[in-house]
Amino acid sequence: MARRKYNPPDYYWIDELLTDEQKLVRDSVRRWMEEHAVPIIEEYAHRGETPLHLIPGLAELGLFGPYIPQEYGGAGLDQISYGLMMQEVERVDSGLRSLCSVQSSLVMYPIYKFGSEEQKRKYLPRLAKGEIIGCFGLTEPNHGSNPAGMESTIKDAGDYVILNGTKMWISNAPFADIAIVWAKDEEGTIRGLIVERGMEGFSTPEIKNKWSLRASATGELVFNEVKVPKENLLPKAIGLRAALTCLDSARYGIAWGAIGAAMECYDVALQYSLERKQFNRPIASFQLIQKKLAEMLTEITKAQLLAFRLGQLRNEDRATPAQISMAKRNNVAMALWVAREARQILGAMGIVSDYPIMRHMMNLESVITYEGTHEIHLLITGYDITGISAFRG
Repeated sequence: MARRKYNPPDYYWIDELLTDEQKLVRDSVRRWMEEHAVPIIEEYAHRGETPLHLIPGLAELGLFGPYIPQEYGGAGLDQISYGLMMQEVERVDSGLRSLCSVQSSLVMYPIYKFGSEEQKRKYLPRLAKGEIIGCFGLTEPNHGSNPAGMESTIKDAGDYVILNGTKMWISNAPFADIAIVWAKDEEGTIRGLIVERGMEGFSTPEIKNKWSLRASATGELVFNEVKVPKENLLPKAIGLRAALTCLDSARYGIAWGAIGAAMECYDVALQYSLERKQFNRPIASFQLIQKKLAEMLTEITKAQLLAFRLGQLRNEDRATPAQISMAKRNNVAMALWVAREARQILGAMGIVSDYPIMRHMMNLESVITYEGTHEIHLLITGYDITGISAFRG
């Protein structure tokens, strides 16, 4: 089957709002993904494996910590550039974007934001180069949407702390070299710390048999009397707010990334509808197909504008957690809806791997749940506009 030329939708000419640097960054990622990721992603998704051989190239593109300052190995880019990069990666696969998001927003960002100068110098340049890969341990088997209820603990033991507990549904866990882990100390205060592979009592069993995010490795983090040196405690990562700040950065990237998946599904459906004929005419000529395409493009355009404005606010350090929640919730739900509409336009062809739509649809079923479920983000908005929390009595 001949490779399809991608025509990204830009109905409101948002390209005119981007700087030359932002467009250069986006186009560079797009070309690289087209050359290196698109040809192999279906194969890896079928096998349920992460294409780890892409990591050096992703790192060279600056996809690991793109907004981290250059002195620590990052690219020092702005937030809109970061969003556009995530859009281009997720346009190919949500699992690949997860790899980049976790490395950037959930590993490098907390070390940069809450770590000591020594920790920044030790870890950030290597993470930026992809020499080591990290993961983020917050979610637990019994505590997903309520991270404050976590049961993982650390106890003071002189020069180190003793870490016990289990984290669940952790992207990158099976192959991660380090983990940013959140646990309660003896006073019940949530602390962040860096746990390294090879520490005795630390294991990362992989979660198998996933139908979603198959090109992204997911696992557990199991801590059994793990001795973690006190120098691995993130000195400023104190309290749940610190962990949630990291999630804000990741959710922002997702708000852009999901648009990429939707843009791909829309473009596939549009081109297919122009080529596929029934009753001696292309199906794009039928009113119901045009309705689907017009509504898909409308929702994508709304999401693009939402993400762009949010990026401006992030650049000005003014974006609120609730604003980020709104964008994550809206844009992922939009992308999942677009994928489903696109699948219907392709009919039976929509379920085969000659086209990426079903893979995107399955991936987005996870994206709509992780980094805060669709429902939790709705309640975050509700709390923000009413001042009344629906989470507790």
